[in-house]
Amino acid sequence: MNSTKLAPKPKCKRCRAPAVVQLHSHHTAFCKECFLFYFRRQVQRAIEGERMFTREEPVLVAVSGGKDSLALWEVLQHLGYRTTGLHLDLGIGAYSKLSRSKTEAFARDRGLPLIVVDLAAEGHAIPAIVEITRRPACAACGTAKRHHFDRVALEHGFPVVATGHNLDDEAARLLGNVLRWDMNYLLRQTPVLAPTHEKFVRKVKPLFRVSEYETAVYAFLSRIDYVVDECPNAAGASQLLYKDVLQRLEAEMPGTKQAFVTEFYRRVRPALFREELDAPTTCTRCGLPSHRPACRFCSLLEEVEGKRQRMQKSAAERLGETPTSSA
Repeated sequence: MNSTKLAPKPKCKRCRAPAVVQLHSHHTAFCKECFLFYFRRQVQRAIEGERMFTREEPVLVAVSGGKDSLALWEVLQHLGYRTTGLHLDLGIGAYSKLSRSKTEAFARDRGLPLIVVDLAAEGHAIPAIVEITRRPACAACGTAKRHHFDRVALEHGFPVVATGHNLDDEAARLLGNVLRWDMNYLLRQTPVLAPTHEKFVRKVKPLFRVSEYETAVYAFLSRIDYVVDECPNAAGASQLLYKDVLQRLEAEMPGTKQAFVTEFYRRVRPALFREELDAPTTCTRCGLPSHRPACRFCSLLEEVEGKRQRMQKSAAERLGETPTSSA
């Protein structure tokens, strides 16, 4: 007779109903409704604990169409905050078209206000910038996003921009910065980045306490329709390698990512970095804050414009030489 006993099915920690989600890093499990409650409470605790924003402040939520940003927008709306979405159409072919479609459908179905900035319509599509400058796509994309977050927030009167960076994102970024001992970026790695100039707005990360897995579960249980595929330009990105390494550690030692990020914020960062960030001046081209004469985004555009002009001049010269060479 087989004496093997089946492991008992987990019960929800909160209500004792059958669990549908197990969180090994917290040694706990939840049913659907209790998990949704837990996730929203984690976000609320992050907002209140870090003093990210109040219920009176309008919040601009950066939404890409992925699970993290849409889940964040849904939670903030559920908690009663005043939110408006900001979507940047990066002009990355079918991927950007799908991302924009998912974002617009999410906003439309919930009656939420959405601002869309079309970079291709402005002549600044990311693939075109990358092709001309030969810069890494992620670097060009990040520069464009940071610029437009501040620009749109200022133009529309938002004091704060919320992004969907989760615990995995923060842990991967921290690992990369520590491996390089990049003090400038370590100093800026925080759940709340206070403005250092009147034309900068507050940047906050309300999902920094929840993992990518938890965010995916929340999006699934909330029936959020989001873009599943990674950006086609993300292949080979260092961030993905750091995430993979951290996930292996997490599988062997649950809670590693949480401890790594939380203890950095709580103990290491205050002990190592007591100096203030240098106050920026003003970009001579767009008027937004910058630590050099032209901000990174305007410098990128100047490089694009310069190379385009040289390419056009070269093409015109070749066309002009054709009749002579064929005579």
